[in-house]
Amino acid sequence: MNLRKQILTNNSCFKVGKTITPKGIMVHSTGANNPWLKRYVAPDDGFLGKNQYGNHWNQDKPDGRQVCVHAFIGKLADGSIATYQTLPWNHRGWHCGGSGNDTHIGFEICEDGLTDASYFGKVYSEAVELCVYLCKLYSLTEKDIICHSEGYKQGIASNHSDVMHWFPKFGKSMDTFRADVKRLLTAPAPTPGEPNRLYRVQVGAYSVKANAEAMLAKVKAAGFTDAFIKTE
Repeated sequence: MNLRKQILTNNSCFKVGKTITPKGIMVHSTGANNPWLKRYVAPDDGFLGKNQYGNHWNQDKPDGRQVCVHAFIGKLADGSIATYQTLPWNHRGWHCGGSGNDTHIGFEICEDGLTDASYFGKVYSEAVELCVYLCKLYSLTEKDIICHSEGYKQGIASNHSDVMHWFPKFGKSMDTFRADVKRLLTAPAPTPGEPNRLYRVQVGAYSVKANAEAMLAKVKAAGFTDAFIKTE
């Protein structure tokens, strides 16, 4: 996860200063074909790029609305993917139009044209990693994660379709999302003292040097460029 921080201190939501005890996470997507973080996050920190239209969310009422989320996921100026925290995690956000604002951390994934599998895969993975981070931070599990449309069905959010108008286009759903979060949450931790240990795999033993060199060339051609010959 590429996590950065740019708190939207000019947003009226931040100025209210109300806090919550996070009980869950709500996943949103922006509903606009604009994957660039600079559309929503400001000022430019040297990575975002400048929003020439000034329609970012670091202002009192963005687009005339009382809206603010805890984070955005999307593209930096160089095209790479990042997450920007835009409110303190325990700040009451204005992200779902219902009582979920009192209980859930909400973040937005910047949408593109909804046809780019590469972009989707990158922001999906970034969102999974963000949720893993937040679950560990607030002792939550994958069961505490919903999207906006699920929040509506539970009666704690307004009637929006995100993210289920997007995820299924690439074979994903909130169930697969939660499963991916669970997989990372339950992955074994590295053994203390062994974070950099290497495990080597021998692919052959030869009495004729030419045969060993032929195998080395074959292995390197397959992409294992750090392969080598060791004599005994």
